[in-house]
Amino acid sequence: MSGISITCFAASYAVALALEITRLFFRSGVRGAVMLLFAGAGLLAQTLFFVYRAMHEPNAPLSSEFDWYLIAAWCLMLAYFDLTIHHPKTPFGLFVLPLVLGLIGMAQFAADRTPFPRSQAAQIWGAIHGAFLLLGTVAVFIGFVAGVMALAQAYRLKHKISPVQRFNLPSLEWLEGLNTRAITVSVIMIAIGFLSGIVLNLLHDRLHVAELPWNDPIIWTSALLVGWMLTAAGFSIFYKPARQGRKVAYLTVASFVFLVLSIGLRFFLPTQHGTTHAPHAPTTSQELNEPTLLSARGGS
Repeated sequence: MSGISITCFAASYAVALALEITRLFFRSGVRGAVMLLFAGAGLLAQTLFFVYRAMHEPNAPLSSEFDWYLIAAWCLMLAYFDLTIHHPKTPFGLFVLPLVLGLIGMAQFAADRTPFPRSQAAQIWGAIHGAFLLLGTVAVFIGFVAGVMALAQAYRLKHKISPVQRFNLPSLEWLEGLNTRAITVSVIMIAIGFLSGIVLNLLHDRLHVAELPWNDPIIWTSALLVGWMLTAAGFSIFYKPARQGRKVAYLTVASFVFLVLSIGLRFFLPTQHGTTHAPHAPTTSQELNEPTLLSARGGS
């Protein structure tokens, strides 16, 4: 497993995307099987990559920003695999695989690989925070794919354009249902992730460990994202027409834009999120008795 690198599974996904693109130009009786073979090989390689990191890296595989992007890509690949198996004639890969490769590219070239600093008392909240934000992000990505496909399908129906023979899209009703579920799931997951992050920061503040200022950009951009997600979910719940046609698709696409902006701003605004700080000297007996796990690698 030590010989498996990011290039291994990224290349497999790229080949699967190339095969998806060929759907637009010619038919093939074996392409679907070959496409799933490359996607499955990449998924297996990425899974083994995580297993190896878990065996040799402290707190892996969800211990750094680098891991977070890779696991988000892995979850999207699981969704792609499931959708492709159940809807083999629909080119989901044209929409999902570029997002997967984009997340892998972010992990490889932009993400910080330094493990998140953690106190022993806050490990459980850190796991909840990272896991729910991860699941919420994946739900937003899936909603974005469904939203784009729904807009394309609505445009085709409105202008009475005959469906392209080699570019089949699911029914508008099916896409509307997926969009609505994506909004609901994403807002629940991201809200839990945000609130658990607040609890985590309160614990760190009490222990004087890896304190994150409350005016840090990562906090207020996350708050804006949660605010938008709650607004979108409320609009979808209480305004029935928002669950139909292009309106629900616009909501999921807008949620994706908000998410991308929230992620992108952290590369341009100064933030202390994910950085390691030396702890202050404990001043109370409670702090003296509170064990911590601090190091540059987030371990013991």
